[in-house]
Amino acid sequence: MMHMNEENILNAVSIEKDVDGFHPLNIGRLAMRGREPLFVPCTPKGCIELLHRYGIDIKGKKAVVIGRSNIVGLPVSLLLQRGDATVTTVHSRTINPEEITRQADIIISAVGHPNMVRGSWIKPGAVVIDVGINPVDDANSPRGYQLVGDVCYEEACKVASAVTPVPGGVGPMTIAMLLSNTLISAKRAHKFQ
Repeated sequence: MMHMNEENILNAVSIEKDVDGFHPLNIGRLAMRGREPLFVPCTPKGCIELLHRYGIDIKGKKAVVIGRSNIVGLPVSLLLQRGDATVTTVHSRTINPEEITRQADIIISAVGHPNMVRGSWIKPGAVVIDVGINPVDDANSPRGYQLVGDVCYEEACKVASAVTPVPGGVGPMTIAMLLSNTLISAKRAHKFQ
């Protein structure tokens, strides 16, 4: 089986057409103060849009991002920093992730472990965005499985002030942001305002 080189593929995409926002120059510009990427990665952009649309202030808040992937964890951390949040990244080598996460006003989980974040990890009143989408066996489901997030939804609802569902939370926002980036690209290419 032949494996494709992710770096070569990302470098081959023209930055002007990188509507996914993964080109190294877009990520680099996102990371630098005073620079603007041509496109922001769709899922992280959707997470921030959810916070804005629901009137959840980021400025001065403690945010914990669980996961450090190039697709979600890193860019959403950068976007939260741009919004003047104090950001901590929790990952597989973090000591006491529950204790660190419990200090957060905003939690964004994108780690890919079903129901990892329990109610005990969440500070009362915190806002939780669950990016995870994990299949778990379910003999009662017609497909033989159900989709759950990284966050135990039932427990989180008892503690948090807001929690995104899985499925139906972040996924539709990702699609909406991809469409937004595509429209921005088309306008830029055809010099529309």
